[in-house]
Amino acid sequence: MTAILDALARALRDLFSLRVLWVVVWPMLVALLLWLALGVTFWGTFSGWIAQGLEAIGIQVWLAELEPVWIANGIQALLHLMLFVPLVMLTALVITALFAMPSLIRLVAERDYPQLKRENGGGLIGSLWNAAVAISLFIALWLVTLPLWLIGIGVIVPFVAAAWLNQRLFRYDAIAEHASADEMAVLFRQERAGWWGLGVLTGLLQFVPLLNLLGPVFAALAFIHFGLAHLARQRSPNAPRQNAV
Repeated sequence: MTAILDALARALRDLFSLRVLWVVVWPMLVALLLWLALGVTFWGTFSGWIAQGLEAIGIQVWLAELEPVWIANGIQALLHLMLFVPLVMLTALVITALFAMPSLIRLVAERDYPQLKRENGGGLIGSLWNAAVAISLFIALWLVTLPLWLIGIGVIVPFVAAAWLNQRLFRYDAIAEHASADEMAVLFRQERAGWWGLGVLTGLLQFVPLLNLLGPVFAALAFIHFGLAHLARQRSPNAPRQNAV
């Protein structure tokens, strides 16, 4: 747990530096504008999909009969918003992982790990593949667990999904530039619990209004600190080892 808390503390310190503030803004801004454009352009299509989903679980009929009409319309608008916000967050996370990570890694490495040699065990293709797998399994998790919402257990699905997505999406890019392929495999295997713990804590931030706007970059910084700290420790076997969880 010490290693996780240290990574979070360092990420919080870096989050409000001038070099990071713009990185905080632009992935979220791009994601918001993208989904606004898609929402306006394909509003009818999206609404139809939502209606089909509600009909499949028996809610659409109830909404059609609900009076007054403005309540039903309000509920439908809320459902649209509940889908829109996660899509924006997911897109911002992916944009941060794919395009903002290099500048964040440079900031962290220059300040805290200047002597850490770059082995370039990963690359753009690996990053794209990792993101594709992460998003695909994230969506599959949501779809497979939809029936759980009917019995109440589904309330835990967003938290588990967010934790899994964060650890899968960010751990690769956090160390790909500095670690070799073998070192990456070892860190993914040996520090699995630590990656997951960090995923849980950064994932929870996504459900806190306003603070979730900082979530993608904060998660990225935390995973970079966690990964590079463990990589440095792995290369110095005689150095004191912190607990991963």
